[in-house]
Amino acid sequence: MRVKICGITNVDDALAACDAGADALGFIFAPEAQRRNRYIAPDQAAQIVAQLPPFVSTVAVCVNEPVARLLEYLEFVDWVQLCGEEPAPDCAPVAARAIKAFRMGADFRPEAMLAYGTAAYLVDAYAPGQRGGTGKTCDWTAARRACALGRPVILAGGLTPENVAEAVRAVGPYAVDTAGGVEAAPGKKDHERIRSFVRRAKGALSG
Repeated sequence: MRVKICGITNVDDALAACDAGADALGFIFAPEAQRRNRYIAPDQAAQIVAQLPPFVSTVAVCVNEPVARLLEYLEFVDWVQLCGEEPAPDCAPVAARAIKAFRMGADFRPEAMLAYGTAAYLVDAYAPGQRGGTGKTCDWTAARRACALGRPVILAGGLTPENVAEAVRAVGPYAVDTAGGVEAAPGKKDHERIRSFVRRAKGALSG
């Protein structure tokens, strides 16, 4: 099981997540994340990325950015996560290094994800007017249907050290993603909760 710790805003939290065994770190470039203190400027994120150990993937979390900007981000991160209303044709130039996020509302159809052809998909809870980071748990049954399509699916939405093992067993995702679930305060991680989250996620299917 792979683990992404999202909403990284400082180098101490980034290194703590790496030490805990996280496979990927997410840096949120969408200005709307400022209301939860999870926004980081791209140049600040680049400085943190430069200090990370090898074998940890880095992800720029974006909302409705132009392709030219996404390509700039891909000069210093490994992946871009597209969390807006990006149409599939606009994602094509970066699809090989992109994760497309979907909020699973009542009308969510997993098959619609396949139109994007991105390297992976992320499924999250639906909340009106919000694009993730809500702390709401998503519909695990619908998420399992998305995983059944046979493509890499990252499960997000209200995941914490307390429920991540259950989520992994119920959904069977490629990876899990948390931000608020391991925070001590908005924008600041609780390092013990990171360690607990990673340990429980990766141990969920053992034994």
